[in-house]
Amino acid sequence: MADIQQLEKIASQVRRDIVRQVHFATCGHPGGSLGCADFLTALYFEIMNHNPEFNMSGKNEDVFFLSNGHISPLWYSVLARSGYFEVSELATFRKLNSRLQGHPATHEGLPGVRVASGSLGQGLSVAIGVALAKKINGDDSLVFALTGDGELQEGQIWEAAMYAPHNKVDNLIVTVDWNGQQIDGANDDVLTLGDLPLKWKAFGWEVLQMNGNDMTEVVATLHEAKKKTGQGKPIVILMKTVMGFGVDFMMHTHKWHGVAPNAEQTETALAQLEETLGDF
Repeated sequence: MADIQQLEKIASQVRRDIVRQVHFATCGHPGGSLGCADFLTALYFEIMNHNPEFNMSGKNEDVFFLSNGHISPLWYSVLARSGYFEVSELATFRKLNSRLQGHPATHEGLPGVRVASGSLGQGLSVAIGVALAKKINGDDSLVFALTGDGELQEGQIWEAAMYAPHNKVDNLIVTVDWNGQQIDGANDDVLTLGDLPLKWKAFGWEVLQMNGNDMTEVVATLHEAKKKTGQGKPIVILMKTVMGFGVDFMMHTHKWHGVAPNAEQTETALAQLEETLGDF
């Protein structure tokens, strides 16, 4: 088991990276990125068996797919901090000809990214396909994926959600960022999602829930999910988070879904986030 305090320190630096990337680019998506920072930190620094010496095939290692690709500043920070590319490259976020585009892409060959994402609803299908390929190839490593809760309004999600249990894709762990917010407001105002735990269970998934902003709970739940693989069902973790977590004026509102903080706001945000690994 990892040192929870050390993971929290990494997550704090990741949050600083998110704020600074989006500020310097004057565009991007800080809200969901901040909310999911604990989860992705735990995944890369504790849970997954992965190799920063990047191999596109992902053979014999755990792989991750970011379906809600707009939270790319979070993923870029975690990839850099775990050794996939130099941390200094974070300064190029959303710049012309940068490998760190607003949504993750593959054409520039950024280590860690295996599929372009950001067209919402597609990442789960990709993850299922890779999980099936691993089974066919006798590769017993795992596939992880992250989706947003607003993304669950896409019909393709539920086609994939039917397909995976039917085909016993039990080497797959999907996490839903259940923050209750999307670009135009609260999910319940835009298009209510209903009873998500019962819905996923009815579709045939093993369902877990966790507080995604409590590192101890995140690590414990992810370990529990891994123990439930190989038992005939795909696993979904419904992860309650607060959009903008860690920066008080960004929390509990959809308004920071896709807005960059100005200089004063950035200074205020960074004052609330401990610098633990050194800024880029």
